[in-house]
This record gives sequence, structure tokens and C-alpha cells, in this order.
Amino acid sequence: MLDPYLPLVLMFALAGAFALFSVTAAPYIGPRRYNRAKLDAYECGIEPSPQPVVGGGRMPVAYYLTAMLFILFDIEMVFLYPFAVSADALGLFGLVEIVLFIVTVGFAYVYVWRRGGLDWN
Repeated sequence: MLDPYLPLVLMFALAGAFALFSVTAAPYIGPRRYNRAKLDAYECGIEPSPQPVVGGGRMPVAYYLTAMLFILFDIEMVFLYPFAVSADALGLFGLVEIVLFIVTVGFAYVYVWRRGGLDWN
């Protein structure tokens, strides 16, 4: 009765065994060259400093703005995917709605572009 699930169970078992083997074997196989940079805590972004460098006390936020724009346009793709899957069932109403959605997001894109949010200077 559960025979159709056997390949799936075997695949999960193989993936789990590979993960367990990788984690346990890595300390023995990998190189051990420690230096100060490897022992420091890792944080992405701007190097911390006691005083902000830019603009008399202001921190640059270009990285965070770019991340927020990525999230905005990534969520747009999440909303477009269900439409692409069921475009036939939605018909003309769905087409009009998705065009309005794309136009609205297009206005946001043009606004960000005009304000310089996409410049990497």
C-alpha cells in the first residue's frame, strides 16, 4: 500500500545521510588555517566605526534601500506567478487585472528610477 512512497522515503534518507556525513566530515577534511579575520564575528554591510563618516552624523542607507527595493519587486513576482498558472481560467478579467497590477508596479519602478534609487554611486 505504501510502495509508491518508497522512492520518496529513500530520497529523503539519502539527503539526510549526505547532510549528516558532510557536517561530521568537514572538520576532519577541511583546512585549518586560522587568522584574525576568520575568528572575528561576521556581519555584512558597512564596517562599524565609532563616528559615522558621511554627512556629519548620518549613516549611509543605500544598501538598505536596495534591499527594500529587491523585496518590493520580488513580491511582485510572487503575485504574478499564480496569474501565470491560471491565466486561462481567469479570462479577460484576469488579463485586465494583471495589466493594472503591472502598470501600478511600473509607476513605482519609474518613481524609484527618477529619484535615483537605482544608482550605485
